[in-house]
Order: sequence, then structure tokens, then C-alpha cells
Amino acid sequence: MNLLFNRRSLLAALALLSGIGQSFAAETIKIGVLAPLSGNAAADGQEMVRGVQMAIDELNGAGGVNGYTFDILVGDTKDQNSDAVIAAFERLSGDKQVQVMMTGYASGSNFEIDSMADASMPYLVSANSAQTRDIIKKNPSGYPTVWSLTPSYDAYETGVLPFIEGLAKDGKVSLKTRKLALIGSDNPYSKTIYDGIKKSFTGAGWTITVDEMVPFGQVNDWRAILAKVHSDPPDLIVNTDYLPANEATFLEQFLEAPTQSLLFLQYAPSVPEFVKLTADKSTGVLYNLLGGPILSPKNPRAEEIGDKFKAKWGVESGPYGISLYEQVMMYVDALKKVGKPDDHLAIGKALGETDKETAMGRMIFDPATHLATQGDSYVPLQFYQLRGGDRIMLAPPQYATGSFAPAPWMTK
Repeated sequence: MNLLFNRRSLLAALALLSGIGQSFAAETIKIGVLAPLSGNAAADGQEMVRGVQMAIDELNGAGGVNGYTFDILVGDTKDQNSDAVIAAFERLSGDKQVQVMMTGYASGSNFEIDSMADASMPYLVSANSAQTRDIIKKNPSGYPTVWSLTPSYDAYETGVLPFIEGLAKDGKVSLKTRKLALIGSDNPYSKTIYDGIKKSFTGAGWTITVDEMVPFGQVNDWRAILAKVHSDPPDLIVNTDYLPANEATFLEQFLEAPTQSLLFLQYAPSVPEFVKLTADKSTGVLYNLLGGPILSPKNPRAEEIGDKFKAKWGVESGPYGISLYEQVMMYVDALKKVGKPDDHLAIGKALGETDKETAMGRMIFDPATHLATQGDSYVPLQFYQLRGGDRIMLAPPQYATGSFAPAPWMTK
């Protein structure tokens, strides 16, 4: 605790010395991006940077905003360990033209929001909302510049059960055993969802036949765990390891001797890298998304930004390219309202008053937690099934683009 306190104090001092929050006459606003550009999550990090750069190019091409043009400054958070995140923050905060910072995720615990609050730095984040909530809810007024575009992860923890049982109720699947094989990764994001799903299913009378937590990082061999799955085949397999390469390997090895089970993978299938690694083999995989773009013709905003991203970069955007683009536009809305980029507290207040339709749904922040509001009319929990590399949205119904189909391994 003393080490964390000393780090926060040091960072606050560095922020003051570097002139953060003080007036300056420069005409260029630098947007600081904390992103994992190296390490296991590099695909996400590159996507974050591309989303911000696309927004900046678009704004500068239109002549800027309030007499300001924009530039980007990136800090690599690598594998999201505390030293890497602190070093990245120090690099960005050392530049007095950095007037806002943003990320999809910079660390697993979002501990860096304390440094943002100490420096009165506007900070927008799009992941790890359970950790953000736990930090901010104790003293919301102490984090006036920090806001999360992702709502509470409670829906990740509780939403899978009613979705699966809804498929059974509609006659689309048969739950013969009500058994669940549950696999997780030992990091805050995956473990929180893992624990929530376990509680949800056991509370509904399901039996957990496999209960495995692997160390966070690269996993090349899942066969020992899959052998346990094979020994007592469940109705449903859930793996909350979010790294695309790990989930792709898990799918490949599961398909070597598949059980007649629904396969639900957390987050990774939403990343283009996962589909590239698995191609048609991913057909039938289920996943959900909370706070990501609503990939439906019924949300033209997401399609518009996604199309622009692909045209500019030649690849499909996953959740973070579009989300970071929207973060820039939300900051611009606040800048237009406040006028002065160095009035960070006013910018933070304007961000907190956001009420707009975005690619992720209607964005309104909860003042008690600084999280986006969750719900079908706000930021919904979306369920998808991969089919031939395409993403078919199954729920919520107002955005659905198709219906559930049995996976190939379940029809043989």
C-alpha cells in the first residue's frame, strides 16, 4: 500500500511539474493513448491506436475544432503490468500538449485511474468496468475526469444463463444434463466473469463438471483440461480467457474430439484476429459483447464507422477501433462545450453529462460509478454466433440479424 501511495504521489508531482492543467497557447491538442502495442494483446492495442488516428485525421481534414487541430501520442502498456502502465503514463503526462488520455484497457485492474484523478486528466476507458466501479464508487467526486464507456460487467456474469436457457425454452437446443465445463484465466477481467458465471449457474441448479483456472498468458496446450471435458460431457463449455490466440488454440484442440456441447468463448471471437486464426472452424461458436459496437443494420452508426475503418486500414475493426473513435468524438463534444482544452475539470464535467447515440448504444453515465448505463435501451449485452467468418447477432431482439443454428460438431 505504501508503494502504491508513493507512486501516486510521485505521478501527481510529475503531472504538476509538466504543466498538466495549466494554460498554454499551442494550437495542437495531443490525445494520449495508453495501449498494449506489444505482448499478447497487441492486436487490440493496434486497433485502439487506429481508431484514434482515424478520428484525428477526420477532424483535422475538416479544419479542426475551435481553432485546434489534433495529434496522437502513444504509450505502450505492453502486458499491462504496473511498471509498464506507469512508464506509459509518465511518457504521456510529460508532454504538456496532452490534454486528454484514452484507452480500451491499459491494465487489468484500471489502477491508473488514480493517477488520472491526481493529475485532473480527462480519461476515457472502455474495459474492466468492475474494477473501475470498485475504485470510483467509494468516492465518485474524487474522479471528476474519469469515465467508462463500458457499463457494469454484472451482465457478463449473469446474462449467459438466461440466454442459454432461452435457447432451450425456444426448442433450439436440448439441455440433457444441465452440466457446465467452466475454464478461466487468472486475470481480473476473466476471473471476475468466471466467478460470476459460476455463481449464476450453480444457483440455477447446474452442475460444474470442470472448474479450471489457468495462469494468465500464452496457453499452447489445453488438452489436459479438454480430457476432463470429454470424461463427463457437458451441455455447455465456457472459456473466459479473452486472448484471441489462446481461444483459437482452445477451439482447434476442442475440435480434435468435440463433445456435443455448446461452446461459449468470452470476448476473443469479437476480435478479427480470432476469425483470421480459425476461419470456418469457428462456425457455431457463441460469444457476447458488452460495450462494443452494435453490429447490426439497425445501428447505422456502428456500420458507418466500421466501414470507414476498413476502408482506411484494410482490416475489419473489432470492438476497440470503433470505441476509441467514439471516445475521440465524445471528447470533441466536450471541447466544443467548454472551449478551453486545458480546463480539465470542466472537460470532465462535460464528458460526464454526455447523452448521445453512439456505435455502442445510447451513452449516459451513472454518476455513482462513472460507468455507462447498461440495458437494451442504452448499452446492451449483445450475443453473437460465428458462421463462416460472419458475426450473426442473436440478441437483443431489436438488433438481431439472424437466429441460432446448431454448430457443425453438434449435427454430426
